[in-house]
Amino acid sequence: MSNNIPTPHITAKEGDFAQTVLMPGDPLRAKFIAENFLEDAVLVNGVRGINGYTGTYKGKRVSVMASGMGIPSIGIYSYELFNFYNVDNIIRIGSAGAIHPDLKVKDIVIGMGACTNSNFAHQYELPGTFAPIASYSLVKKAVEAGEKAGAKAVVGNILSSDTFYDDSMSLKKWQKMGVLAVEMESAALYMNAARAGKNALCICTISDCPFTGEACSAEERQLSFTQMMEIALEIA
Repeated sequence: MSNNIPTPHITAKEGDFAQTVLMPGDPLRAKFIAENFLEDAVLVNGVRGINGYTGTYKGKRVSVMASGMGIPSIGIYSYELFNFYNVDNIIRIGSAGAIHPDLKVKDIVIGMGACTNSNFAHQYELPGTFAPIASYSLVKKAVEAGEKAGAKAVVGNILSSDTFYDDSMSLKKWQKMGVLAVEMESAALYMNAARAGKNALCICTISDCPFTGEACSAEERQLSFTQMMEIALEIA
């Protein structure tokens, strides 16, 4: 057994997690997935209310655990899963705000790359700017699964922001660069995966459109983004 587990944030035992972990931000979304999509789901972590479950989906062993909100939170959980629990793939399934004008509420975005205003990469002391990207194999599988399901899934760049309430009102500037949507976690997930030699992907459902004011309710975000969940489960 690894000397690093259990960690201060995860009490699961060695082998409790599957090779692929789905990571919604919301613990209640993790619970919803476990109860509605997984067979024989077992709670393997509950520290700080960050619920993690392992069960099976169509015969495949799959785990789902919340990441919490923001880069610092997913930075901790994804690091520990990759490096201490030997997880190979983490697929973030979250909500995002539309930046591209063609995106509507409940559209699906596959994050091929993750721009960021975070300083997370500073720890690596790189002599330049690191570009966080998803694992191509997972991107390809997600696109194929989305097409098979008849989902409108758009692939491209997303923005992982450290700020939800942005005093500089910078989204228009990111829009000029073709960025599709804004969320708060994926850049750290992609960097942790790169450093650990593992695989990561973000699949987001558009929950709001900052430029129009259109938005889903908290209950809709928790319970109705099932198409995104099914795509992730199919490629797990």
